[in-house]
Amino acid sequence: MYKRHNGQLSLYESPEMFGGLPLNPENDWVKLGQMLPWDAIEDRYLQEQPEEKTGQPATSARMTVGALIIKSWYNISDERVTQEIAMNPYLQYFLGLTEYRYECPFDANSISRFRKRVSPELMIWVNDLVTGRPEESSANENESDGGENHIADNENNEGTLILDATCVPQDIRFPTDVSLLNEARLSAEEIIDIFHKHGLTDGKKPRTYRKKARNQYNGFSKSRKKSRKSICKAIKQQLGYLRRDLEYIRKIVEKHPEALSFLPKRKYIRLLIIQEVYRQQNEMFQHKKHQINDRIVSLSQPWVRPIVRGKQGADVEFGAKVEMSVHNGFLRVEHLSWDAFNESTTLQDSVEKFRNAYGHYPQRVLADTIFRTRENLKYCKKHGIHMNGPKLGRRHSDEKEYKKQLRQEWLESGERGAIEREFGVGKRRYTLDCVMTRLQHTSEVTICTTVLVMNLRKKLRLLLRKILVWRLWCWICQPERHQFCFAA
Repeated sequence: MYKRHNGQLSLYESPEMFGGLPLNPENDWVKLGQMLPWDAIEDRYLQEQPEEKTGQPATSARMTVGALIIKSWYNISDERVTQEIAMNPYLQYFLGLTEYRYECPFDANSISRFRKRVSPELMIWVNDLVTGRPEESSANENESDGGENHIADNENNEGTLILDATCVPQDIRFPTDVSLLNEARLSAEEIIDIFHKHGLTDGKKPRTYRKKARNQYNGFSKSRKKSRKSICKAIKQQLGYLRRDLEYIRKIVEKHPEALSFLPKRKYIRLLIIQEVYRQQNEMFQHKKHQINDRIVSLSQPWVRPIVRGKQGADVEFGAKVEMSVHNGFLRVEHLSWDAFNESTTLQDSVEKFRNAYGHYPQRVLADTIFRTRENLKYCKKHGIHMNGPKLGRRHSDEKEYKKQLRQEWLESGERGAIEREFGVGKRRYTLDCVMTRLQHTSEVTICTTVLVMNLRKKLRLLLRKILVWRLWCWICQPERHQFCFAA
């Protein structure tokens, strides 16, 4: 069941509810509460929720989305979020409460449910509302783009679209083949223990050699220098133990088909995962290779994939790969995937989304070298879009013109650095450097919420800049009003 929010009292309507003094209208949370279109957010939020006419009333959309924004804003734990809300009237005003409370209206466990209830698409949609991006519509298609040989006139193109991709690492242990097999072996032994506890092993517990396997793994993990020969030996040993355990499980299930019903849902999912891990590791060991499609690197988060980035200090990162764009100084998530993808394949889709939203193509696209494929260059030329970087072919014969092109490339490379700075801020100040959530859906929501909070902070800075410019203008041009302006 869901009840709509009845609205919030004005700051000046009932000042006594906050101890006799009204809230400061210059506070950031007051401005954010007035900036966000809560009614539109609630309408979109209700479209994603199942219709339930009975049960306890659900938390309002303003409180649900607002709690996630507060958590990402301060980059704190769920428990700390509830403590901050309980002692901060400005946060309670931001959440839509009509009177001050000494306790948070929800507990820390509710925040994890909020992340499950909110979709990444909703957070991207809210981000578009905040940044002023129109909704995408297929009605903006230009009729003149139907021909194959048509060269678009760039007079109607406006704006600059900056594109780049990055990896958002997950909070997982650095995976190695031996440690992954050891963890899979321990999980298989726990499943065998459950079967034995329910009498499915005919009173005789299967011999798993768990003590011997543990001693061998501990001896390998504690060695400082691990040679290639010792690594192969440890992998072979753990593969043998895991093969034995999986064979026991297979025989028990064949003899007792009801055996799987005794496993909790989490243990059943873990069984499917360790079977796939054994298949992948055994195939790599038999064929002496180190790569395989859809490689699992974490039993608790099997959707995480290794992303080869080639960055200094981290050749491989483990997490989601996200392509983002910057337009008018605001960041936006264009494409999010847990599998590695080539960024160049997403450029045309991002440009088409831009066109469907604004009704025209961007005048310029600033992207990394990997985006400059022949297909993308041909696509940009067809639609009259300037793409940064050197032109294909020989250098210009005119030395003056050639130096002019070099200077333009240098200026555009510096302009493209805006998205790199956004990545740096998101990873050093917010949670994009290590996502702590444990589920695939909640991790995607966390990433999109972080991008939204970064744009909200920028909106506040721009609003403050406009206020200061207006007050400075009043001080210079209308000195008789400067006292009133600065008092306001």
